[in-house]
Amino acid sequence: MCGIVGYIGPRQAAGLLIDGLRRLEYRGYDSAGIAVVNGHGLKIMKAAGKLSVLENELKEKMPEGTIGIGHTRWATHGAPTTTNAHPHTDQSGRIAVIHNGIIENSSVIRKALQQRGHVFKSETDTEVLAHLVGELYQGNLEEAVASALREVDGAYGLVFLSSDEPGVLVAARKGSPLLVGVGENEWFIASDASPLLQYTRSVVYLDDGEMAVLTREGYRVRNLETARISKEVNQIDWDLAQSERGGYPHFMLKEICEQPESIWNTLRGHLLEEDGTARVTGLNLTDEELKQFERVIITACGTSWHSGIIGEYMLEEMARLPVEVEYASEFRYRNPVVDPRTLVIGISQSGETADTLAAVREAKRRGARTIGLVNVVGSTIAREVDGGIYLHAGPEVGVASTKAFTSQVAALALISLRIARLRNLSILQGRQFVEALQRLPAQAAQILERASEIEQLADRFLRTTRNALYLGRGVNFPVALEGALKLKEISYIHAEGYPAAEMKHGPIALIDENMPVVFIAPRDAVHSKIVSNIEEVKARGGKVIALINEGDSEIERLADATFTIPETLDLLTPILTSIPLQLLSYYVAVSRGCNVDQPRNLAKSVTVE
Repeated sequence: MCGIVGYIGPRQAAGLLIDGLRRLEYRGYDSAGIAVVNGHGLKIMKAAGKLSVLENELKEKMPEGTIGIGHTRWATHGAPTTTNAHPHTDQSGRIAVIHNGIIENSSVIRKALQQRGHVFKSETDTEVLAHLVGELYQGNLEEAVASALREVDGAYGLVFLSSDEPGVLVAARKGSPLLVGVGENEWFIASDASPLLQYTRSVVYLDDGEMAVLTREGYRVRNLETARISKEVNQIDWDLAQSERGGYPHFMLKEICEQPESIWNTLRGHLLEEDGTARVTGLNLTDEELKQFERVIITACGTSWHSGIIGEYMLEEMARLPVEVEYASEFRYRNPVVDPRTLVIGISQSGETADTLAAVREAKRRGARTIGLVNVVGSTIAREVDGGIYLHAGPEVGVASTKAFTSQVAALALISLRIARLRNLSILQGRQFVEALQRLPAQAAQILERASEIEQLADRFLRTTRNALYLGRGVNFPVALEGALKLKEISYIHAEGYPAAEMKHGPIALIDENMPVVFIAPRDAVHSKIVSNIEEVKARGGKVIALINEGDSEIERLADATFTIPETLDLLTPILTSIPLQLLSYYVAVSRGCNVDQPRNLAKSVTVE
């Protein structure tokens, strides 16, 4: 959500900032802007709409200067207009700021400043912040920012620039990610690593309550008072090529097709075939501690919440351990029953999801042990939990999560296997589970080789529909939820996911000859039940598309169309059944002319409530 990039060094900043913003487009935005300082003062250019609009405006008048800031905005306070786009300036027009987050007491500060004669141009909370810093400025930008931030409530990742101090960038973080890039006699600030990889892989992650001051001589980190903070320099372990499309028409398709590799990268190094278990030392929990937990809470949002429900099925069936799956956005606002015998698992691709981070912090406050399943090394959740598993799925740029989802399920399978072997699962059962996990990457590749079949189904059944229903039972019920979400996210078709047996408790009223119904129906323990559900839909004229195993003649006879997936253990089928549904939503969206990688109103990382 929103994107930040800042630069100070020997290069011309404007082009570098635009390139950086282009690499941040995946986060979702509705306007863009840059500010550069040179001998002529502060030059700001911004525009509503896509980055290309701003680029067109800059073609003939690219501002010169070797220090600058850039931003892509996802509207919170105020409509997505050029006036509301960042950067914003103070009353004097000499101080500029870019900001991710929400200043919760901005209306109070705005009123107080208006009483002192301040005139505001925009509707944003960010402009209020700029005016407050300008009000407090007495020749030292760093101290003015620190003083202002001691007066504000809310979340922020921000960078300030002043024409009066043309060699200084001041950044601060509270609840919205920021990192410093350390180059050769040049320094960067960004909301994630993607804008920096062309120049450096050395980064410093800011924590909440920290400020970074970047000058032409270097950088330093401090708190909002005066204390200097020593920070570790981390190395990014993925390169620029991984964050580019590599010949694919969209990032989403590239990331769907990377799943044989990404699934294996999550599993690699964890599987102990002979012992029929998993090595998960990153959890930082001894075997005795793992055995002593009495319950598990999984907390997440969106797609990650769906993977958490699959984890619930895995842990309860394999380890006989009670599990609850909580929306992170709700968990923090109620009074959950959590104690030291509770294991809380937070799941977030970015590791920065605001609600999930808050839920993990609340669980820790109440005495629970916390682990994280995240994809981004060095992210806030990864740093704050007691332990966890990095997914190692590689950068996921498409807003609609695909490879991160299957990697999350694979990581939950590792945790479930480890705990189950400590509690009640036999070594033989463990070995069977390990062998099935090892086969998954090749089985995923088999599905992807037949993507053209899914494209035909998309064109035949879903391209022109206005509604769709996804149904599954058991561990494939959350796959139905995820399939419906993918279709909604990128094609804007209304879709709902339900447990198949719940259909007759309401949704069956929707079914007619215009309603495509997607069944996730592998040959598992509830296969006969889902056959009955398919018959109910067919009896009412619905169009049935079914995901089945090879040789399932019963469903082939009933369905209007089928797609076969390789056979695996029941609990692992979601990893395979989700891939055709990802492709289905992708091809439908492409055929409808939708912006697949940047669907409207959505952001990749939701870093505000």
